[in-house]
Amino acid sequence: MIKGLRRVLPYFTGQRAAWALAFLATLMAAATEPMIPALMQPLLDKGFGQGSFPLWLVPLALLGLFAVRGLSTFLGQMALAKIATEGMVRLRRNLFARLLDADMALFSKESASALSNTVVYEVQTGATMLIQAVVGVSRAGLTVLALLGYLLYVNWRLTLIIAVVFPVVAWVVKTLSKRLMRIAQATQKATDELAYVVEENVLAHRVVRLHAAQPAQASRFEGFSQGIRRLTMKSAAASAAVTPLTQMLAAAALALVITTALVQTGSGTATVGGFVAFITAMLMLIAPIQRLSDMAHPIIRGLTALERGLDLIEQTQPEAQGGHQQPRAKGHLRFEQASVQYPNAEQPALHALNLDIAPGETLALVGASGSGKTTLVNLLPRFVPLGSGQVLLDGVPLADWSLPSLRAQFAMVSQDVVMFNDTLAANVTLGLPVDRERVLACLNAANLQDLLAGLPLGMDAPVGHNASQLSGGQRQRLAIARALYKDAPVLILDEATSALDNESERLVQEALQRLMAGRTTLIIAHRLSTIEHADRIAVLQRGELTELGSHAELMAQRGLYARLHQAGFEPLPSPT
Repeated sequence: MIKGLRRVLPYFTGQRAAWALAFLATLMAAATEPMIPALMQPLLDKGFGQGSFPLWLVPLALLGLFAVRGLSTFLGQMALAKIATEGMVRLRRNLFARLLDADMALFSKESASALSNTVVYEVQTGATMLIQAVVGVSRAGLTVLALLGYLLYVNWRLTLIIAVVFPVVAWVVKTLSKRLMRIAQATQKATDELAYVVEENVLAHRVVRLHAAQPAQASRFEGFSQGIRRLTMKSAAASAAVTPLTQMLAAAALALVITTALVQTGSGTATVGGFVAFITAMLMLIAPIQRLSDMAHPIIRGLTALERGLDLIEQTQPEAQGGHQQPRAKGHLRFEQASVQYPNAEQPALHALNLDIAPGETLALVGASGSGKTTLVNLLPRFVPLGSGQVLLDGVPLADWSLPSLRAQFAMVSQDVVMFNDTLAANVTLGLPVDRERVLACLNAANLQDLLAGLPLGMDAPVGHNASQLSGGQRQRLAIARALYKDAPVLILDEATSALDNESERLVQEALQRLMAGRTTLIIAHRLSTIEHADRIAVLQRGELTELGSHAELMAQRGLYARLHQAGFEPLPSPT
């Protein structure tokens, strides 16, 4: 727990004024606690039956006491709330920044639901629980010290009896805290797995319904839910055990103290008022001790949540990159013995590939599923790591390029169009400065005039979640408008006209012709009729380049390409 606090605290330090206010306010609130039993002794010894205690002092003291306590509690909670929110924002900002520059391997290891849960919910939950626990521990701890100080002042012999209880309570809390930490970590892992099941079923809701897989998925969900329930019950049992154990120890100490105090009172060494004041202060001591023991669970839960975020920051490496920068590349691409091997794969996705693509050339990539087409194009923006060999852009190895400069050289239009829940214009510019005239020109060049004419807000119209308010053809053309606006020298088309009706495909093809003009273009095609006019066609088979040439040349060779073309075979989309 101490190690975890050391890792987390740097995100919540730096706000000296807030920490100082929180400490002083908490100290002031805790200092008012012994004043209640302190009033009991003069009331009993001088007030009841003697009349020597001024009556007006009682309501004045009580009102003043609770006014000070209320104000200090308010100020302390506000100061700690400021510390918590500032620390939460700081940690969340660092987490999101790490996601934006993280090595691509992270996204194959972690699900989207687990990452979003860590950034959005776990940080907030952890910070809130931890700071609330800090408030509770600080208040209860200072209250215990203040009451112990008063008890020592009233009767130090009886106080020594109470002091024996504290090491035993500390041992109980430490033992149960270790168990709570293990359970909290297991619960977090199980919660991530449950969230992933929900994420899969949301994304695949059509497939689930089509195959009547609801009962199987419900059973899968139920299994993870029951696992979390069992872990929660274990956590509740460990947490609940702290209170009765603490209370039993306190009761034993109380019984011993009362017995000893009665002996002292009988011998005349203590007054009734002093005895009542001591017992009152001692009974008041039980509540903060119990609160201290109850803080173990929220502290551990908060630390577990925050440490998960810290692990993501500290253990995830940013993408490696070089320093070469170039405003605009010519678009000359060269693959030299380039190989890619995915983890746990039996054979390489690409093997010793040699390929030279001239600036402005249009190269089509053809091959069956798993032949390496998508892996090849994903090497260019460095979305997949190169195993051996090298890939060069304008004679400079990709590893030597600055990543922002490298990726500025590529535009991509794929069959899986990704749009943001924003306006048409924002989805076209996407990170670039907004030039409304250029946006309009790109939308028109992408054959989206009819769409713009039908929208009251025009390019400022929202497109919905992943452009759900647009048709498939409109989404494809919006992706083309984005690529036009980026105006990159190298263009990647990954089956950009798949799953479209004839009219939509015609409009998309027209827009693509405008987009391809003057650019180095790589086309992944599964319908061979769409790439006959490419400058060259590269045929891939099991990660190797087997044929290369124009459509006419490959047809004359009567090889794999010719057989596929003559048979009208349309290979399935490649996952690599």
